[in-house]
Amino acid sequence: MEKIWDVTALGELLVDFTPLESRGPNPAFEANPGGAPCNVLAMLSALGRKTAFIGKVGADYFGGMLHSALEELGISAEGLLHDRTYNTTLAFVHNDTAGERSFSFYRKPGADSMLRSQEVPFSLIEQSRIFHFGTLSMTDEPALEATRKALDCAKGCGALISFDPNLRPPLWESLAIAKDRMREGFSACDVLKIAGEELNFITGIGDQNRAALFLMDHYQIPLVFVTSGREGSAAYYPGGILRQETFLDVPTVDTTGAGDIFFGCMLDTILRLGPEGFSPQEMQEALRFASAAAAIVTTRPGAMRSVPRREEVDAFLNGHPL
Repeated sequence: MEKIWDVTALGELLVDFTPLESRGPNPAFEANPGGAPCNVLAMLSALGRKTAFIGKVGADYFGGMLHSALEELGISAEGLLHDRTYNTTLAFVHNDTAGERSFSFYRKPGADSMLRSQEVPFSLIEQSRIFHFGTLSMTDEPALEATRKALDCAKGCGALISFDPNLRPPLWESLAIAKDRMREGFSACDVLKIAGEELNFITGIGDQNRAALFLMDHYQIPLVFVTSGREGSAAYYPGGILRQETFLDVPTVDTTGAGDIFFGCMLDTILRLGPEGFSPQEMQEALRFASAAAAIVTTRPGAMRSVPRREEVDAFLNGHPL
């Protein structure tokens, strides 16, 4: 089947309520469209890629808001369903003084976890060069089965599979189950993006290089990216290991989605060069561009509507010469 989509993602589309400065004793929040898979798609769309989303929101105000956001950002919403029984998932973001965040979720259950396998538009996956997913669609049935069926479809049609565990402990019945689902994702993917703390959680290996190389070898993953916030990022690929420092001279407001924006940029480069077509110079340039885009998005609340255009990232890099 003709590959008319660059990336199709399946998973959660939700509302991130990010803190606002309050004039009184009551906390104030801004409703931002979010969800890791769609943050990735938003960055890819901003870079000119054709993207599509598969998932479910409620037939409520927030579901309508999120549907409109997809259309505004150029992400196809033909795979988005509105559930009349379950409400849209909500996440309240709590930032510390460094902009690092924690979450309070309203999802017991949320509409995103109620996606059924018979509701998945498999033609979108069959027509995609890359299929992207995370573990939040694997926390509960029926979305777990839907995710597995989507993965089977992606493998069968030869799509490249990208995976981001995006571990959120409060959403799991147990961390042991979370580990099992992460391992399932590792076994299925061709490209992995994993946060440093998630890498330590799943491997128990304190040294990042050893942990990342263990995952690559044990699960036969050709390309692994590790993001570690202020400590920078790294790429593990057949050509070796490369590192990129974080751009720290930015006024951080909210780090929500920074890793997703980073991954969206790296997937854009993979679409351009292929998963094994990187020279060391090209990989380093890609890491630097992705890190710059991630730095820019941290200066704004939310992620999906805060993604930078290519010209903005290029201008940022011009102001940060090597």
